[in-house]
Amino acid sequence: MDLRKLLYLQPRGPSQIQQDAFKAAGWEIHVATEIAHAQQLCEKHGFRVGLMGLAPGVENNLPQNIDKLISSALHTEWVALLSTQQIRNETIRHLITSYCYDYHTLPIDYPRLLTTMGHAYGMVSMACQQISQSIEELGPNQMVGVSPAMQQVYRSIRKIASVDMPILITGESGTGKELAALAIHERSMRVNGPFMAVNCGALPPELIQSELFGHEKGAFTGAIKQKFGQIELAAGGTVFLDEIGDLPLNLQVNLLRFLQEGTFKRVGGTQEMTIDARVMAATHVDLEKAVSEGHFREDLYYRLNVLNLRMPSLAERENDIEILAKYFFEKFSDQTTMRIKGFSQEALRRLHRHAWPGNVRELINRIRRAMVMCEGRLITPIDLGLERRLSNRRIMTLAEARARAEKETILRTLRQAKGNVSQTAIQLGISRPTLYRLMEKYKISI
Repeated sequence: MDLRKLLYLQPRGPSQIQQDAFKAAGWEIHVATEIAHAQQLCEKHGFRVGLMGLAPGVENNLPQNIDKLISSALHTEWVALLSTQQIRNETIRHLITSYCYDYHTLPIDYPRLLTTMGHAYGMVSMACQQISQSIEELGPNQMVGVSPAMQQVYRSIRKIASVDMPILITGESGTGKELAALAIHERSMRVNGPFMAVNCGALPPELIQSELFGHEKGAFTGAIKQKFGQIELAAGGTVFLDEIGDLPLNLQVNLLRFLQEGTFKRVGGTQEMTIDARVMAATHVDLEKAVSEGHFREDLYYRLNVLNLRMPSLAERENDIEILAKYFFEKFSDQTTMRIKGFSQEALRRLHRHAWPGNVRELINRIRRAMVMCEGRLITPIDLGLERRLSNRRIMTLAEARARAEKETILRTLRQAKGNVSQTAIQLGISRPTLYRLMEKYKISI
């Protein structure tokens, strides 16, 4: 039998467990009586589960040293073993809520405790597997995630990459629209061609036409030589137009002509140029609304929106927040000192509670800043800039609170039902049409 390794930390006093009961259930027990010894064992064996025996009086010194142990066992879930009297101790309660997966009160009920340990082992094993799979999923373009919303994105990318049509990628700022475009390009028949990205919102209006279509020598003041535009440079490959909603109306007609005919003229030129390049566009604004308000050409919108990919917000990817945080921590670890070992449990909780208006881009910025500002072994909420600041928080309206709770409940139930809509509807006590309507309302995909 393949034994699961278990670390049993018993700081002082007699052992509170019968080791034979654990061995009979398939656990290989390693006992430590001091934090330093537990650290050494963690580094050697890589435990996924730890049992923390909290003998009376341990609250006087264990909390001050526990971060040292946690930093050595980032992928370990802890179960606390304590008396009913100790639960009333504020220090012990803080220790459990900050660091433990669960707790078990004495006297020991071995079947129940072993079940808890098994669940803890399964959860951390699944998390480790998810991190590995998520990073492997789309390789070098760094799209990471295992949530149902991202699984749908991966499926859509594979389908869209197989056909050579224009695509419009939508989603909030910071959701990874350019990464999605690059992933499609890398899986398309144009993979050996160039991938040219242009941010239409970052260029002055007078330079956009030249940037897209190029110019001839002498076309305007400062045009001292001929310049190829990004579309021309993308011949045989893909041109990605980010923030297409910011493209001025007078230039939209030129792009429309290229999409229709495959031809264009350089600024100041008379020769019709023919280029074979796939156009992908992205925007965080509602283009249908922009069309209705006269800010965006309707014919161009339909030319661009042949295929559509919506990138989910980070709020829709709750399962991915910790995975992304740990992924970016590893990615940027060579830019800081090696003394930082990861995130405190409270920091991870704050990451999950944050609304993430800036999405993955905001997460990356907070992780990088925290790795610079962190003075301890573990990143804290203060390092992330996620400390409690209730006075500065906007108070949600009752309608907003209800909508948020409704959306979170649907997302959580869908995850539990593994994306099965019928089962989700049954668990929520609503009809399938009602569930589909709510999913459309909250832009939830499976």
